[in-house]
Amino acid sequence: FYRRSTKLTETARKMKMQIWSSVVTVVLVEGKNLLPMDDNGFSDPYVKFRLGNEKYKSKFKPNTLNPRWLEQFDLRMYDDQTKCLELTVYDHDVAGKDDFMGRATIDLSNIKNEETHVIEQQLEDGAGMVKILLTISGTSGSETISDLANYTPNPKEREEIVQNYGLLKSLSNLKDVGWLQVKVFKAQGLLSADIGGKSDPFCVVELVNSRLQTQTEYKTLNPQWNKIFTFNIKDLHSVLEVTVFDEDRDKKVEFLGKVGIPLLKIKPGERKWYALKDKKLIRKKKGKILIEMDIIFNHIKAAIRTVNPKEDKYMQAEQKFKISVMKRNINRVSQIVSSFVETGRFIQSCFDYESKPRSITAFIVYVMVVWNFELYMLPVTLLIIFIKNLIIAMVMDNFVKEPSSEDYVDDDEEEEEEDKEKEEKKSLKEKLQAIQEVCLQVQQTMDMIACLGERVKNTFNWSIPWLSTLAVIFLLLGAIICYLIPLRMLLLLWGINKFTKKLRSPNAIPNNELLDFLSRVPCDLELVC
Repeated sequence: FYRRSTKLTETARKMKMQIWSSVVTVVLVEGKNLLPMDDNGFSDPYVKFRLGNEKYKSKFKPNTLNPRWLEQFDLRMYDDQTKCLELTVYDHDVAGKDDFMGRATIDLSNIKNEETHVIEQQLEDGAGMVKILLTISGTSGSETISDLANYTPNPKEREEIVQNYGLLKSLSNLKDVGWLQVKVFKAQGLLSADIGGKSDPFCVVELVNSRLQTQTEYKTLNPQWNKIFTFNIKDLHSVLEVTVFDEDRDKKVEFLGKVGIPLLKIKPGERKWYALKDKKLIRKKKGKILIEMDIIFNHIKAAIRTVNPKEDKYMQAEQKFKISVMKRNINRVSQIVSSFVETGRFIQSCFDYESKPRSITAFIVYVMVVWNFELYMLPVTLLIIFIKNLIIAMVMDNFVKEPSSEDYVDDDEEEEEEDKEKEEKKSLKEKLQAIQEVCLQVQQTMDMIACLGERVKNTFNWSIPWLSTLAVIFLLLGAIICYLIPLRMLLLLWGINKFTKKLRSPNAIPNNELLDFLSRVPCDLELVC
């Protein structure tokens, strides 16, 4: 039967049609409370997936009963095959047969299509739990709900969605911030990935951990997908990623191009061509894609979500140490440090009377400020900086002053899968692994420091007007509170809140509201993308 399916697939490619009915995307996140199978009281668990004749196997995680895999698998579903996804957990053994740990079956006929589901699947006989993200997408045929041919705009339905995210619903279900609709029409001038000068392109639309995809259009560089997808927005500062792949034999795919669209930059109802870029969204690739989006959200929910921890994206590219990235991060940190150094030199020059008028003026200002200082003046000072930069931005008629993309291009950016496989085979890599890990840690620390400084700068520069406006509102409230309430009382309230937070919310995630806010502000590299 497998050979028959392969022949049918090849026939479908020649006929420019898709033989499989849909794609089941499984993101294997983690396991909890699995059975101990080894003498040390732990296991080396891995998971096998099976859907009809489609089979996949994850990597094993050594010495743990609570593994975290973070792997993605795409299984094709056929109309004439079973709709049950089999999930089996094994313990990896170096010598001998692997030990069975538990299994579970998921009936896909009960799973809603075109939607990402978080499933915490209990294994049979109390053998633990496995958490997965499951999506059934990529459906073909005009009868599917995601096909634009079946979509008719309904103003009343949209009005109901607007009311659902209105001000009166601001305190209900705080995690449901908004609604996003994405229409993927077509692409033009794509890169040729096949020998015949054509490609077999399909499009993947991702919003953090939600992932949907179109059907595959065979033997064309100008595919027409005409699909419509809907997402629930959990964080207004997320980025919608639209990626075009070429479908190859043996279940492999080839990257053709990508687009990153911040939700805050979406203009509802605007149909627009987007130029495709590389994986890092820096350099342009061949081709463009036509997309239209509609977005509705609640501003108060979005503001509350802004000062809470971000949702972790499970599937991310593994970071590696690169000399070019290390140099770039050092330069970014140096620019931030140099601004503090220049400020220090200016203050010292005032102390040294290099310019008598300047030093006398600085001394008078210092005495007046210290003598008349009140706590509420601190947020007022920051507000003045915001207003000054807002005026500058309005005069320049451009909120975002984007840095040059050339500053963020890596010398070894274009990495191929073949190079990756060769690199893994090198014994030298194993010998230098410890050194690379230290260098990577330094590289990431430099990046973190640079990003923090750039995020503060971009907040004051009105790079993202919505976030800067929110900061102004917070500062206004802070100034009023500092003016009306004594410092002793503010410190007392702050201490009571911190000491009782764990008692009030035992499952609350420890967080810093200021850092959570700054995490939503893009750094210079993200502005380039």
